[in-house]
Amino acid sequence: MSTALNKPGPTDTSATSRRQVLKAISGLMLALFVSTLSSTVVSSALPKIIGAVHGSQTQYTWVVTATLLTTTATTPIWGKLADLVSKKALVQAAIAVFMLGALASGVSQTAGQLIAARAVQGIGVGGVQALVQIALAAMIPPRERGRYSGYLSSVTATSTIGGPLLGGVIVDTSWLGWRWCFFIGIPVAVVALLLLQRTLKLAVVRRENVRIDYLGATLIAAGVSVLLIWVSFVDNSFAWGSWQTAAMVGGGLALILLALWVETRAAEPVVPLAIVRQRTTALAIVGSLAVGTAMFGASVFLSQYFQISRGHTPTEAGLLTIPMMAGILIASTVAGRLISRTGRIKPYVVTGAVLLTAGCAGLGTIDYRTPILFLSVSMLCVGMGVGMTLQNLVLVVQNTVQLKDVGAASSTVSFFRSLGGTIGVSVLGAVLARHVHSEVSKGLAAAGKDGAAGGTADGIAQSPAMRAVVRIAYGDATAQVFLLSAGAAVLAVVAAVLLPSVRLRSSLDLPERGTAGDRK
Repeated sequence: MSTALNKPGPTDTSATSRRQVLKAISGLMLALFVSTLSSTVVSSALPKIIGAVHGSQTQYTWVVTATLLTTTATTPIWGKLADLVSKKALVQAAIAVFMLGALASGVSQTAGQLIAARAVQGIGVGGVQALVQIALAAMIPPRERGRYSGYLSSVTATSTIGGPLLGGVIVDTSWLGWRWCFFIGIPVAVVALLLLQRTLKLAVVRRENVRIDYLGATLIAAGVSVLLIWVSFVDNSFAWGSWQTAAMVGGGLALILLALWVETRAAEPVVPLAIVRQRTTALAIVGSLAVGTAMFGASVFLSQYFQISRGHTPTEAGLLTIPMMAGILIASTVAGRLISRTGRIKPYVVTGAVLLTAGCAGLGTIDYRTPILFLSVSMLCVGMGVGMTLQNLVLVVQNTVQLKDVGAASSTVSFFRSLGGTIGVSVLGAVLARHVHSEVSKGLAAAGKDGAAGGTADGIAQSPAMRAVVRIAYGDATAQVFLLSAGAAVLAVVAAVLLPSVRLRSSLDLPERGTAGDRK
């Protein structure tokens, strides 16, 4: 990497230096694009995919949750590895794992195989998303990083906008089929690998005696997994007061408590408590948990709402989510430039959290007949909220730590954001599934009584009246999901308001004793 990219000062703001940085991070941006695309390309296609592999509503949720869970569990490990070996080599390794998962997803024959393949894909996604932030922090001071975080958010928004549209077109095109929702990312990932090889040059700065806390990461992932599996199946496969509930809840909590005990004693904990205890980091973690819950909930369940409750095709469902994606693109770009110009970040995080809450609250009032204009305004608010908070909550933490700790700090915030998304999608998916099941069962019972003289069960299920019941049930259930998301987003508002008002530093690193960025 040229000296201009690493030396703080006026040269960092020159047009030449910006061109050098953009050239250097071109491969990173493409890698981020393809990892984001892997999630959004299936959002509008997932109802048809689950139908093709004969999956259930619970498995629908777990196709997404499996990816988020492995992303969450491996993000801190990738962050620690970045302090040991070449960041460039790690990004390339993460892309390779991602491609392996994409290939396995595309050839899956059952819902179980698809969920397992998506879990592998999530390992690669976790690496890409964490390492892009870490590599950026290794090149650019926080003050200038706002501008480039805006570029990365724009890339994320582009893939988020294009993903549902692309997925809808793929499943609506008979000669392609749903498997290309996974295969399509492989050639893009290959191009990203080649670009990284040619353009990214980072000095390998190793920390001495770094240890990776595999035990802590395993215990956290296991504890969260057990609780999420319980949430998915309770009140369906077994009762709330059953021995299964006692075993799973007790076991999950025991694993998490054991993980906490391990973290307090680990030389290099997967969740570094010294960093987490800082006020700025703790508040950013709370905000990231809330944003992750609301953001992933919106991306997963809106396409299902448009297809099942409103009767649109996958392509139309992708088009209808454009306001949310446009909000991410506009807000992240504008906020990133203003943050770099002023050095102030808190006002934009607070505004974003308020917009996110307002958008989720608006979507919490919808049903199967809600006007598209109202839906679009609410989705625009959600998108702007995500665009102003998602990357900036990482940036505000990076501003408080030394360069040698930026990998651990960045991956910690990303860890909790993914954890919020994992828990959110699983819990919200369980809420939606139970509401829909309850309402459809009532509708089937009523239709069975009314049509007992002549119709079969299949005939009743396919009747216009029954289809109307399903549409109404999904509309009401989606509203419940977003009301819960709005409640989570309120926590993001509280955390944003309590963030210290600081000016982003213009130097690449803090002084040796520095935690000044964390003080008012």
